[in-house]
Amino acid sequence: MYLTTVKELGTALLTKGTAFALTQTATQTNNSSVNDVLDSAQEVTASTADEVNRFVQYFNDNIPNLIAFGLKVIFAIVFYLIGSKVISVIRKVVGKSMERSNADVGVRQFVDSMLKFGLYALLIFMIATKFGVESSSVAAIIASAGVAIGLALQGSLSNFAGGILILLLRPFAVGDYIIFCEIIVNSEGIEGTVKVIQIFYTKMTTIDNKTIVVPNSILTSNSLTNVTARPERQLDLKVGISYESDLKKAKEIVENLLLKDEDVIQDEEIKVFISELADSSVVIGLRAWVKTEAYWTTRWRILEEIKMSFDEEGIDIPYNQLTVHMANH
Repeated sequence: MYLTTVKELGTALLTKGTAFALTQTATQTNNSSVNDVLDSAQEVTASTADEVNRFVQYFNDNIPNLIAFGLKVIFAIVFYLIGSKVISVIRKVVGKSMERSNADVGVRQFVDSMLKFGLYALLIFMIATKFGVESSSVAAIIASAGVAIGLALQGSLSNFAGGILILLLRPFAVGDYIIFCEIIVNSEGIEGTVKVIQIFYTKMTTIDNKTIVVPNSILTSNSLTNVTARPERQLDLKVGISYESDLKKAKEIVENLLLKDEDVIQDEEIKVFISELADSSVVIGLRAWVKTEAYWTTRWRILEEIKMSFDEEGIDIPYNQLTVHMANH
């Protein structure tokens, strides 16, 4: 009994000693971790302080340079704004002088586009030199890049050359109604009224008020019809009547309509003739001259009057029809 008690007491003491040792070890470990964290924080703080100090030192050392650069930027902005105003004044002066000299609208638009492009390029070049860029270096860069730019802008250069040809040869002017056939885009042709002739493109407006932007190279490399190039335009119509109708009476009706129409130019020759003896009709042709601006209204009105007059006089206008004969067997 006594031995058992001594053993239990020894075991208890051993257990307490072990627990105390573990507690001391844990305490030492926790103290070590806290010290490591504090050391890391001190290192980060010191590193950040060094970076801030270096930045402040760099800023202090380069304050004159930064101020000088800021002044250059402000000067460039002010110079650009003043240059833009000067360019606007120059464009207005040139435009008014060309207008007083009765220059074509297309020529004025083209020259204005070229003047704007050239003056702004010169303005940017001057601003670049004010920033310390050597003019000789810029010229060398432009010369070395000229070939590459030329290859990259082949289409634009051809459009520019096309614009020059349009102004020199003048196949059309602003306000003309043109029709041209561009085989790649539309084999049936594109038509509209010319509104603006620019450096690279020409803008047209269609009858239904759509805007068509056409490269100048296409206009100079394809066939083109200028409908309004002349003040007069010939009205050419054909009307078919049946073989049973009175041919002389039909010709007389058409001729009287042309002689009474106010938009038909009476000083020019008026012709009414037999154009064709077709399979199911006798085709009467008529030709007369009208003012270009009144062409379409006159055409529509005369066609309507011919139909109404033929109906009143009993002259038939044949149309295609199919007759089926059925046989009884």
